[in-house]
Amino acid sequence: MSKRHHLLPPSDDPLTAELKASAASPTHAAAANTSSKMMYIIGASIVLILAVVSNLGAVHAQCLPPCVPGDESIMKPKEHGTSHVPVQSDLRWGCDSDLADQICNFNRHYAEHAGYWTGTTFLTKLDKESKVTFYDSNTGEEVFYAPEDRSWDDWIGESLSHGWPSFRDTEVNWDYVRVLANGETVSLDGTHLGHNLPDSKGNRYCINLVSIAGQPQEER
Repeated sequence: MSKRHHLLPPSDDPLTAELKASAASPTHAAAANTSSKMMYIIGASIVLILAVVSNLGAVHAQCLPPCVPGDESIMKPKEHGTSHVPVQSDLRWGCDSDLADQICNFNRHYAEHAGYWTGTTFLTKLDKESKVTFYDSNTGEEVFYAPEDRSWDDWIGESLSHGWPSFRDTEVNWDYVRVLANGETVSLDGTHLGHNLPDSKGNRYCINLVSIAGQPQEER
């Protein structure tokens, strides 16, 4: 008759019993509690670090070189909203001065409605043989030039597809235009111009026509 080995159930195994006894002791419980707290702290720290890094990445993504970042102080309150002066009364292309004043000087987030620019005389008066310089609707300072490194058809096509005049890095006057951490695109004098909304091609400045329809300073 063969020998039969008696197998202890897991609860009767000596090693298991020893581990259970150890776990039940106050010292082990305290150590386990401390270990759990440490793991929680480490885990929370990792989450915080990842959040900060992710946020920094998002901020930098709004102003990739050659974009020039600006400080929030540019848009601090001044004599007329965020600007020292109201918009010009004789804006180009028949742009509405009242709408422009609201968007340029008393606004940080909103825009003219999509396609507004197509309802002005901009396209009908456009000379496709020449480039256009766009001026700050408050001050008359140069802010954008178009088209640069592309045709008018390309510029118009992109602007139509997005709903607002859309500029690329080489079409921006970086002596006077800045991009804030959240992508808001402004002039150094505090005019709200629009936002930088990068796409697969790089920075794309989605701009309100009413913000860049000013008459040049020398003509005023």
